[in-house]
Amino acid sequence: MKKIAYIEIDTHAEIAQAFMDIMKGSQDFAVDYYFSKRIKDQIIDSNENVFLSDSSMILDQLKGKGYDLVVIGTVHRYFNTFLAVTKKYNTAIITHNLNFTKASKLNLLKSIFKGDVIFRLKLWLKEGLFYKTKVYQTSGSLFVLDEALTSERHQFLPLFYTRDFDKARNENLVVVIPGGVSQKRRNYTYILKTIQDLNTDKRYEFVFLGKAKDHELKKLEQLSQRVPENISITYFSERISSENFEKWMQKADVLWCPIQQDTEFFSMKETYGVTKMTGNLGDAVAYGKLAVFPGNYPSKLDFIIPEKGNIIEQLTTLSETPFDFYKTYSREVVQKKLEQFLIGLI
Repeated sequence: MKKIAYIEIDTHAEIAQAFMDIMKGSQDFAVDYYFSKRIKDQIIDSNENVFLSDSSMILDQLKGKGYDLVVIGTVHRYFNTFLAVTKKYNTAIITHNLNFTKASKLNLLKSIFKGDVIFRLKLWLKEGLFYKTKVYQTSGSLFVLDEALTSERHQFLPLFYTRDFDKARNENLVVVIPGGVSQKRRNYTYILKTIQDLNTDKRYEFVFLGKAKDHELKKLEQLSQRVPENISITYFSERISSENFEKWMQKADVLWCPIQQDTEFFSMKETYGVTKMTGNLGDAVAYGKLAVFPGNYPSKLDFIIPEKGNIIEQLTTLSETPFDFYKTYSREVVQKKLEQFLIGLI
């Protein structure tokens, strides 16, 4: 049996959870998980081998364990630590922002003074920000979670599978908009205007499944008071628990994902579907839901539907359209693909 260490001491708890879920019960791999406290607190570990870690401990923790592969879930900080890891071990890094991985030292230096200056100075002076390029270059493999982002250097890591659950029958058509309610990532101005202008006798429930704050929260509060009785709006002003997220995603009839194609990471331009994956893609697979994306979103996946015409009519039609996620994304199929892929790296 091959041994893997999975490290997440930075950001992406949901991806660590996905890796843990799909690798559970593997006959070919034993995995140890090294999580910071913040990540560990968000994980349902189900008696897996989970160890509390941080940037000062991880090198000592990996010593002498004989890992065949070390997977790093996020490299957005602790660059000096991760450079040492990549030099000592057969390492793979999950990459989330492809332009960031290629950014020059000059670009990084300019970006320090464009955002959270104190935090970014800390990355530069204490966490080896300028080692960033070396970390990615030294790593044996770079993974992406969206097959559309693959290249000669970036390999697709099959991770998301469709879960088994009983589909609820809803009285209303339940349209879920998953993700943090911020105009920076999704076009909430467009969504709110569309709902406001909706003229129908049918019953709809629009669920904004992410924390809303500031301008967007005020707009949601105002809109929820104006809509007629056959339209209901659900939103959250606090961080949503994983249980609540699960409940609403299972209940959804269809997903509406009006992603802003252009975004930024570390003050550098990234483009969803081109240099960055949207979490909505994983959401759609995990819960077996058809999802409407903007017409300009570049995707060849059958369950990602480009928006066209009357969006409300489109959402209604798709809610009644069958789609077999399990043929391609059952746990057994994805786990086998993942194991075969990982075996090829060792």
